[in-house]
Amino acid sequence: MIVVRKSCSLRSNNFFFSRVLNYNNSLHIHTLLNDPTMANYINSTHTIIMAALSTLPSSHLSHLTHSISTVFHHHLRRLSALLSSPTLFSLTLRHLHSLSLHHKSLLIARHLLSSLTLLKHFMQNNGPETPPPLLYSAACMRLRDLDAVLLLLLLCELHQHDRELLDSPPSSWRAILCDYVSKSMLRLSSFGGCSSGEVLIQYIESVGRSWNLVNVMGLIGGGGEGKEGREAAASVAAVVALPTVEASGGGECVICKEEMKKGREVCELPCRHMFHWMCILRWLKKRNTCPCCRHRLPTDDVRREIDRLLEDFAKIGGGAGGGSNREWL
Repeated sequence: MIVVRKSCSLRSNNFFFSRVLNYNNSLHIHTLLNDPTMANYINSTHTIIMAALSTLPSSHLSHLTHSISTVFHHHLRRLSALLSSPTLFSLTLRHLHSLSLHHKSLLIARHLLSSLTLLKHFMQNNGPETPPPLLYSAACMRLRDLDAVLLLLLLCELHQHDRELLDSPPSSWRAILCDYVSKSMLRLSSFGGCSSGEVLIQYIESVGRSWNLVNVMGLIGGGGEGKEGREAAASVAAVVALPTVEASGGGECVICKEEMKKGREVCELPCRHMFHWMCILRWLKKRNTCPCCRHRLPTDDVRREIDRLLEDFAKIGGGAGGGSNREWL
């Protein structure tokens, strides 16, 4: 019985790995990854992030780099703990195997959102005196899920580096990954560690790889099927944070078409448009956009929130005229 269970487990793990990382699988993920359209899409993401970074003042850029470096070191410590413990590695791999392809994609998306949220903090003119927000992956993701997404990304990276290495039984993956990570660290230390520019380049590449995986895994996993074209509600936190102001009179609420009488308390969105509280609350339960200008509020839909942040970065970077902080390149 033990032998049969072990054999079944091995076949299941190989099936899991083929679904996630074998890009020649049923829907030809490898073809998708190498499709020129997809490559251009990934390059445009890199361009958006670089353009946004170029608009940051030197002090903000320095503190952003320090924050990114801190996050990278935290992730490296988690990976080290994972790879040094056979039990923890086995449990994490089993948890990863239990997730559907859609949920694996969602893990990576939440991990990506944490990186973009960090950049957004420094794009909002927050100086060093304002501490960055709690890391999204740490605040909203259980430690087990954080370990799982770090292991998944490492497996994807290794598979891209040398596909044949992971053709071996899953029981040997921990040793293979330990060797790969150790060699990567040795190469890094031989060049004196990471400079600020290298940290930012790693950040940009990490965002690009994660967004690439989210899109490709979403295409074959069916997780986003039927969601395109449907609007998402604004997040509860975003709605609660909306300010109350006094109407100056003379204007109307575009939702109910009734006048907002002078002195009445109304809701003001970040775009400065005002509405009756009851009207806007009903509106934001179904969609996260301003009824007047379509300004987007944060949402609890991770994929849409990533889209919203990338759109904001594109607007900021697009108006930068190339920026002045290109020395980190």
